[in-house]
Amino acid sequence: MGRVPHARAVQRGEPPHHDLSRDEDRADLVLPPDLPGRASLWVQGTGKQVPGATRPHGEPLLRGIRTRGGVPTLIGPFGPLVLVADTQGPSRSIQGDLAAAESELRAGGMAFRTIAVAGPSEARTAAIGALEAGDRFLVAVGGDALVNAIADAMLHWSGDASSDALLGVVAGSAPCDFIRTFGLPADPAQACRHLQGDDVFPIDAVRVAYHDHATAAAHFLNVAEVGLGGAIVRRTNRLPASFGRARGFIGFWMAVGGFRPTDIRLRGDRRTWEGRAHNVLVANGQYTGGGYRMSPRSWPSDGYLDVLVMKGPKSDAFTILNKAVLGEHLPHPNIVEYRCRTLSVETARPWPIQADGLVVGTTPASFEVLPQAIRLKI
Repeated sequence: MGRVPHARAVQRGEPPHHDLSRDEDRADLVLPPDLPGRASLWVQGTGKQVPGATRPHGEPLLRGIRTRGGVPTLIGPFGPLVLVADTQGPSRSIQGDLAAAESELRAGGMAFRTIAVAGPSEARTAAIGALEAGDRFLVAVGGDALVNAIADAMLHWSGDASSDALLGVVAGSAPCDFIRTFGLPADPAQACRHLQGDDVFPIDAVRVAYHDHATAAAHFLNVAEVGLGGAIVRRTNRLPASFGRARGFIGFWMAVGGFRPTDIRLRGDRRTWEGRAHNVLVANGQYTGGGYRMSPRSWPSDGYLDVLVMKGPKSDAFTILNKAVLGEHLPHPNIVEYRCRTLSVETARPWPIQADGLVVGTTPASFEVLPQAIRLKI
């Protein structure tokens, strides 16, 4: 003889055998991970009480869930994630960082796929391909250069306008000054937790036009340098990756020894400056150089660039570093500060330009803020 469905079960639209009185639920009731018209399930483990389906009037109902066939895959509010990882980058731990990120996402039941690339150029191409295929949530598994490449791809794809694309960052062991401004963790497991939920922070991007055999353009999110800073990055990037962390130290001193200051002209929105200098820092974020808070007044959603003109001796490049760790080097008699939305830089002889750790070209150059053009997952 068949079982008579319980009236409460029929009213709730639940299985006929789910006929317990009052609000008790059965721990052996297996539910699919995504019931139409009901709240998503977040399965944390067998027999744990987790938020489950809702009653018809929207009141949440806790259930004891027994998983079947492993952890279900959940698609978040921004769609599945696309992890872009530079597995040939200078950081030797990138493979371990990627594995840790994938493991954390699987444990959380997040839907994702991984694209392994070799260098920023491939990363940019892969990011544009993912966006054109309909993906919207791109995650850089790596440092500043990779973040730069993916952001540049997003802005090229959108025509320098804001879009529904979303940027996430899992820095791991790679050097990443960009995340410091926002207090985002570098650890893969902790960073992946910031990829969950729906917290988004719109930030500014910067478009830089420069000379590279012809006029060209790129984008960056954090900090660019014209002059000595560009020379340091150029020299460092030419050193063998086998030097490890010593590359930055060696590249710094080699560039400082060979660089010569020159006369420059800067033109901002309402101000022009002319004089002799050895470096111009154009900041959207606060940190650069491996954790130095060189532009403590910058905020990447205020619509302005913070410009620092280093007009003193080249020795300032290292004598101010102790105070720059906490951003206490400003104000400084050898540093000219001002803010603008657009900036042009002209130099007596071509100076190299670095943007977020990538040498993009030489002067003359122009910079323009793109207000809230990137959505950052935080």
